[in-house]
Parts: sequence; C-alpha cells; structure tokens
Amino acid sequence: MAKKTNWVATLLIAVGALFILFPLYMAVSIALKTPEELADSVLSLPVGMHVENFAKAIKATNFFQAFQNSAFITVTTVVLTIITNSMVAYAIARNMHRKFFKFLYYYFVSALFIPFPIIMLPIVKQTSAFGMNNPSGLVFLYVVYGIAFNIFIYVGYIRSIPKELEEAAIMDGCSAWGVFWRVVFPLMAPINATVAILTCLWAWNDFLLPLIVLSDQSDMTLPLVQYVFQSKFGTDYNLAFASYLMALSPMIIVYLFAQKWIIGGVTRGAIK
Repeated sequence: MAKKTNWVATLLIAVGALFILFPLYMAVSIALKTPEELADSVLSLPVGMHVENFAKAIKATNFFQAFQNSAFITVTTVVLTIITNSMVAYAIARNMHRKFFKFLYYYFVSALFIPFPIIMLPIVKQTSAFGMNNPSGLVFLYVVYGIAFNIFIYVGYIRSIPKELEEAAIMDGCSAWGVFWRVVFPLMAPINATVAILTCLWAWNDFLLPLIVLSDQSDMTLPLVQYVFQSKFGTDYNLAFASYLMALSPMIIVYLFAQKWIIGGVTRGAIK
C-alpha cells in the first residue's frame, strides 16, 4: 500500500528550508562579488569567483590569530564544562532527597531566568578588578554561566540511570569517585555529547561576553574582529561576508558531523 504524501508538512518543510538556504545563498554570492556587482544587483549570481575577497578579509581581521583565540576559548570551555558540570549534577541528582541538594538544584536552575543585561555591568567591573579580562577569565565565565542549563538537563538524565548499577560497583569495592568515573560517566556519553556541542556553538559564536570582557586587541575572537569592516562611512559587505563565511565554516562542519548526537542525547534522556 503506497504511503500518502503529507503535502501540508512537505510545504512547511520546503518553506523552512528556503528561510535557511536563502541567507546562506546571499552570504556566498556577496562574498564572491565585487562592490560594483553588488551595487548592480544584490540577488544576482556573481559573474566571477572573486576569491581575493577572502585573502583581503584574512589580512584585515588578522584571521589566524583570532581563530586561535576562538579555538582556545571554545575547546577549553567545552572540556571544563563537561568535567565540572557533570560532577556537580551527579552529586545533586543522587542526593535530591536532601534539602540542601534540592535547594542547590533550584538555586542553579533559577539562574536561567536572569537576563544577561542585568548582570552585564557587574561582570565588567569584577572581571577587571580580578584581572580576568582575558581569554582565561572568559573561559571561567562560560563554564559558570552554562551551569544553570547544564545542571537542568544533566540531573534529569542521571536520575534515569538505574542506581542498581552503582550499588553493584560499590559491592565490588568501588569508591564514590570510581563509581562516577567508571560507571556513571561512560553512561552519560549521549548527554555529554549534547552539552559539548551546544557549549561549543555558544562559545564559538558568542559576541556580547567577549566584547565586554576582553580588553586586549590580541585576545579578540572571530566574532569581534568582524567589526573591522564597519566604519562610520559604511560597510565593506564583500569582505565582511567573506569573513563571516570563514568564521562560520568550522561550526557548520562540527554541526554536520555531530547533529545526530544532539538529537540522540535528547531522545535517549527522554525515554530512559
């Protein structure tokens, strides 16, 4: 029996795809045009492949230095987030029957409802006072600010892991530290992958927090160096879009390879 096509769903998917593909087409076509071609028609295809826009963008933004800064901040943030947030979540999830840990859980989760602009000014003053207005300080802030959302999803996932597995490990002489690293942490692989990918996308693409924290020009990340194309007299759109594509490419590659783990982590946590 032939399956019927759901035309409404197909139409919605097609419209959604257009909303994603059209901005991507605009970014690629503008990056490959000359300013004259862009002035003639924004929507037309580029006449030639003006790849020299990418070379000029690399030179204007000191691209490789900014790439190195973004890579250091992103990788360090992801590693520290997984290690620290998972341990805190495990302690809370296995002690939720105690008032102190239940209070900690709601305390962390309540941070989700605090708008960032409210704490922006205190962050600027405190990071400057403590000498944290550098990439290492930025990593610390990412780890701390991510803990609210990560605790929320980690605790739900850990509570779905049967306690009998941990009790069996303890019966075999495993310590609490050993139970976490040998039994629980390997079982957290799907949710760890989800947290890692979401944290990676956030730290790589974030603009506001690096803008208010980083003070040295040599510490600038890729989103920040895009400012070089904008002046009070106008914006060099061809070089700007070439630079945007280069900054965007690593995260597109990461997402294409890792998107199945995002979906897998969420669905496994939901059905356990």
